[in-house]
Amino acid sequence: MSLPKAELHLHIEGTLEPELAFELAARNGVELPYADTDALRKAYRFEDLQSFLNLYYELMAVLRTERDFEDLANAYLARAAAQGVRHAEIFFDPQAHIARGVEMGTVVEGLWRALARSEDAHGVSTQLIMCFLRDESAQSALETLEAAKPYLDRIVGVGLDSAEVGHPPVKFREVYEAAAALGLRRVAHAGEEGPPEYIVEALDVLGVERIDHGLRCMESPELVARLVRDRVPLTLCPLSNVRLRTVDVLADHPLPAMLDAGLLCTVNSDDPAYFGGYAGDNFDSVQKTLGLTEERLRELARNSFLASFLEHDEGRRERYLAEVEAYEF
Repeated sequence: MSLPKAELHLHIEGTLEPELAFELAARNGVELPYADTDALRKAYRFEDLQSFLNLYYELMAVLRTERDFEDLANAYLARAAAQGVRHAEIFFDPQAHIARGVEMGTVVEGLWRALARSEDAHGVSTQLIMCFLRDESAQSALETLEAAKPYLDRIVGVGLDSAEVGHPPVKFREVYEAAAALGLRRVAHAGEEGPPEYIVEALDVLGVERIDHGLRCMESPELVARLVRDRVPLTLCPLSNVRLRTVDVLADHPLPAMLDAGLLCTVNSDDPAYFGGYAGDNFDSVQKTLGLTEERLRELARNSFLASFLEHDEGRRERYLAEVEAYEF
């Protein structure tokens, strides 16, 4: 669906399609434990979040150079633009690369080569959000923030991702306080596999401005009321939720109920190479399976721009919102 939209929950490492993985493996002399792209695609069947993360980190081995990260970002931006994405706030996971001996500068400079040209090449404005891995230590997160300081002119905010259960937001209080002091925007994954209490903690302890996922807020009427009152955006990822068994089937997804409750929901692709679809595919799927009306779809697109970190350029936001209103289904 080419309805103009912003993508606010997208892990750039999760856009690594099998074909590009094999191309980069050949370029860098990395041997993948799969015979071909078909065999690799068959491995994209996950029992839960951890089974996905195991493959996700394994395939990162092919990303070695600035050129690799540039090619990865360019491939995503081309696909996103074709599906109506006009603005993308892109997550990246530096700890996963630093642990392999790939320096922060290699990652950021490589991504930036693509992002700096994105408007001219793809018609997509971009921002970069650095995520901390919550299954790594709080000290590692602090060291990662320190390593990022030379590149903060290119990084708009910080996030928190990876395995949620057993890693509550409070673990990262200190690094989020440090990020806030540097003027960085703050988001965090919460309430995907973790309980509603993690959402509350992300808001109260980390001071986040958006909740990534947040599905399980529906288990707490008090939390829903708070999120509605404070207009806290939720960056939902429907196809991801099904692939990771957070929701059994898409027909059971709580998105319609969340919209009916007045929550500021957005629809995003998360790790589209692994989860069966990019932003427009997610819109197509919720329209078909959940029966969302054209006005509901327009609301989701409108929400995505309202929830974006475009306060520095309200004129751009208004132009994007006008495109949403003018779109003909």
